[in-house]
Amino acid sequence: MNQLISSSPTVLVLGAKGRFGTAAVNAFAAAGWQVRAQSRRADASYPAGVTAITADAMDSAALCAAAEGADVVINGLSPLYTEWEELARDLADHALKAAKSSDALLMLPGNVYNYGRQIPSELDVDTPQVGDHAKARIRIEIEQQMRDAADDGVSSLVVRAGDFFGGKVGGSWFDLVIAKSLKDEKLVYPGAPDVPHSWSYLPDLAQTFVHLAEQRALFVGAHTVHFDGHTLTGEQLHAEVEAVLGRPLKRATMPWGLVRLAAWFSPMLAATLDMRYLWQRAHRLNDSSLRQHLNSVPHTSLAQALAVSLNDLGLLPTRNKGASGLSNA
Repeated sequence: MNQLISSSPTVLVLGAKGRFGTAAVNAFAAAGWQVRAQSRRADASYPAGVTAITADAMDSAALCAAAEGADVVINGLSPLYTEWEELARDLADHALKAAKSSDALLMLPGNVYNYGRQIPSELDVDTPQVGDHAKARIRIEIEQQMRDAADDGVSSLVVRAGDFFGGKVGGSWFDLVIAKSLKDEKLVYPGAPDVPHSWSYLPDLAQTFVHLAEQRALFVGAHTVHFDGHTLTGEQLHAEVEAVLGRPLKRATMPWGLVRLAAWFSPMLAATLDMRYLWQRAHRLNDSSLRQHLNSVPHTSLAQALAVSLNDLGLLPTRNKGASGLSNA
């Protein structure tokens, strides 16, 4: 089933300085692809051989020009929580136009918003989607737009995944909430400690994109697959982080009552509060759809993934790096 395509294919990564975009640039460059990395501001920190493209993601003509001759376009564009209703649809539309202009496969890292506030515990590609809040409706609309574009010859692939962790680019629940107080010997967890939550280690997810992109000839039309990653409870995460750090940690919960009060004055906290349900309801992604295409799905052990992630955040003690497979240099 692994029908590979070689000869130095080209990928355009939109949002190349974001959390997923950074991981995608690194993974595709390491796999020998010709990588074009789009960001709003000039940047010289990409891996050797990567072509930096400075362009506004809202400039459709510039993105189409950047996509010329590309085999794959990755939509790694993600607005701030507070800007979703204003920007998310337009950004997705510009990415779609870029893919169409170059006859490229459009790939999107999807999320679980589509399933609404009553998100089921097991998520398959055919699980009904419920647009009962703004971000769910927007995600559903974006993916429907991709399916509709198949009638115009645009092929697309949504790779749905859980919350990101890993990498040095901040902005995730892991680094902003869970790991934030580790220097104070405390782990703050946003949800009920016994409720399973879906996580995606970014290097594994990015590698999965590479493997799927190498089979792009198989994805004619619109497709969706699910990436399982790591599904674990707050208790399990707490124990794993303690094991990686080699010391006990105090348990703390996110002060949702204070967040609710502050949300009256902070649009960002209001948007954060709106997503609390994902920490209250168990959910995991069934990856049988992905395994139909990949004989082996990239999967770093949780201990190693956490060790690398904490090291990238500067939170892993030097004495623990060797034991975790990291260099002490």
